[in-house]
Amino acid sequence: MEQQFTVRHSEKVDISAIRQIYQQTPNYTNTLQLPYPSLDSWESFLGNKPDNFYSLVAQQNGAIVGQLGMEVFKAPRRKHEANIGMAVSQQWQGKGVGSTLVKAALDLAHNWLAISRIELEVYTDNDAAISLYQKFGFTIEGTAKNYAFRDGKYVDVFLMARVTPLTAD
Repeated sequence: MEQQFTVRHSEKVDISAIRQIYQQTPNYTNTLQLPYPSLDSWESFLGNKPDNFYSLVAQQNGAIVGQLGMEVFKAPRRKHEANIGMAVSQQWQGKGVGSTLVKAALDLAHNWLAISRIELEVYTDNDAAISLYQKFGFTIEGTAKNYAFRDGKYVDVFLMARVTPLTAD
């Protein structure tokens, strides 16, 4: 049974907790983050988020247990698209945090931002994340070979997307 989590936009006060999530080995290994992230770099980015970037956090009993970032594309012909990336605190993985964050991002994107295409990149060996995204209708559109350097070697990612045509009533 999935637990209940509170989702909200991140605030400056959350930056240290978000950084702590991304500095956990499974999270920097499965994202484009590097080990030993500096608080200054996180404060610089999340403290001055551009208008087209949304940072959602999941909380349990007041503690930040996951974060999802969504960048809405600015180019006029791609304003209907966004890209997401996320991480969940290691001790909370597999307990519904990821599902809660993806549901919230889909609601924000489709019901409030008129986003009909959401893209993401996921390492081809990250079975848990692939399953999570497929559960929400994301499909693999291709493979990017040697996409990133991780743990001493180049690794591939799947390019996944969820396309939901928006219709007028």
